Amino acid sequence: MLDRRKALMLPAGIAAAAAAERLLRPSPAAADPASVKLNDDGLHSQPWFETTFLDLKEDHAEAKAKGKTLVIFFEQRGCPYCGEMHKVNLSKPEIASYIKENFYALQINLYGAKTVKDFDGTELEERKLAERWRVNFTPTVVFFPTDPAEVEGKSGRDAEIWRLLGYWKPFHFLNTFVYVKTEGYKTEPNFQHWLAEYREKLRAEGKDVSLW
Repeated sequence: MLDRRKALMLPAGIAAAAAAERLLRPSPAAADPASVKLNDDGLHSQPWFETTFLDLKEDHAEAKAKGKTLVIFFEQRGCPYCGEMHKVNLSKPEIASYIKENFYALQINLYGAKTVKDFDGTELEERKLAERWRVNFTPTVVFFPTDPAEVEGKSGRDAEIWRLLGYWKPFHFLNTFVYVKTEGYKTEPNFQHWLAEYREKLRAEGKDVSLW
């Protein structure tokens, strides 16, 4: 699973993911975090983020019952790229609607102290969970399989199927959710290759393939 997960991050693994993130990240000055609603932890937030006791096995079961895929947003206070993700990407109705309809979204504070119960039953603070899952910067968005058998007895690090690292522009951001929901990773583990083919499919259908 470890080798597959590394392949899923982006072609050539973490180094390529970091390079892509640098290419896609906006100027921090472009964001206006003050215009985005903040929660009690000082994190940018969405009204459709789920509020739970952060028992991830139970959250996964709830997502499954609703026909949705569990996704977790790791963010931190004062993160300009988190602000850009909320202000630009998640403010677009087509993106927010797609995620709300298909995903059960949780938010975890990279340096938070709330107790989280991992899929394998281990209880630890948010910041310790981030360390356990090797989440090192924000935003990081982690996706999980819909089948409970695939997460049973595992930590989230071992159960995840896809990880979005850093800020991605709207078209790429939206379609990473499409990639997971349609299980594109099962037939094409290279997201960039999958996206190139998907973009051509959309273009052939006369749909907008701009970066908005």
